[in-house]
Amino acid sequence: MSTFKNNVALLVHACDSYEFLYKGFDYTFSENWDFKIPCNYYFATEIKNADVNGFTNIKSGKGEWADRLVTLLGNIDEEYVLYFQEDMWLSKPVNPKFFTALFEQAIENDWQQVKLHSSGVYKTKETTNFIEGFNIAEIDNEASNYLMSHQITLWKKDFLLAQLYKKEHPWRNERKGTRRLKKLNPLILHADYFAENGAEEINNNRNPSERSEYYAVSFNSTLNHNAVRFIELLKSGSQPQKDYAAELLNHYDNNLTHNGKERPKKEDFFKKLKTYLLKKNS
Repeated sequence: MSTFKNNVALLVHACDSYEFLYKGFDYTFSENWDFKIPCNYYFATEIKNADVNGFTNIKSGKGEWADRLVTLLGNIDEEYVLYFQEDMWLSKPVNPKFFTALFEQAIENDWQQVKLHSSGVYKTKETTNFIEGFNIAEIDNEASNYLMSHQITLWKKDFLLAQLYKKEHPWRNERKGTRRLKKLNPLILHADYFAENGAEEINNNRNPSERSEYYAVSFNSTLNHNAVRFIELLKSGSQPQKDYAAELLNHYDNNLTHNGKERPKKEDFFKKLKTYLLKKNS
């Protein structure tokens, strides 16, 4: 087991402007994760400090999304990376047996990418390999979209590094990275382990045990409707959790950004043009 632990890093790739979400990630991850799962834990910020239970805080410095991730990957020794982001909040417990077996097979078989979230954008081909009832299916690269995605995925670190081009922001990386992977056509595997935002299974599984779940709580730097379930849950927790739930609710109700600021109201084109003409003619 120590061999797997030394070869797998669970990396949470966070940005400093989302610091408001760190507590929520901490609360929900600590509640649902099993820290006996054999990997090393890193919570990666830019320059801010983060105190997250069970994690070592590492830093990338400022820069574009892909450049920061390249720096982080270059500073960890593990061969495999289980990739998370700070706005992915767990809502159901995980099964340590699944991850122990997954890490063992990935290392032994030199797997390069195993997607662990269910989504209708993927078309898969069944295999004879099952882990804890989950089919380890093959992605049909031609028929699927988002071959490059930032949802929860087990990556071979060197393969992930090869998908990161300089100065790519996350949306460009997913878009252009997918085109690059379609051209490369590598073996990409998939397991229905996490119900992403409650998504149904897409593979032919065998009554899998302890399927976990997570919800992405952020959209355009504000909380989305997925945050409501966690606000309600935290309201019945400890006093610090209740206080945090109140902060979350204030942000959600008032459509505040994660920095606590009001989101700028967008003016439509014609209103902008009218304002410009009025100023010009005044």
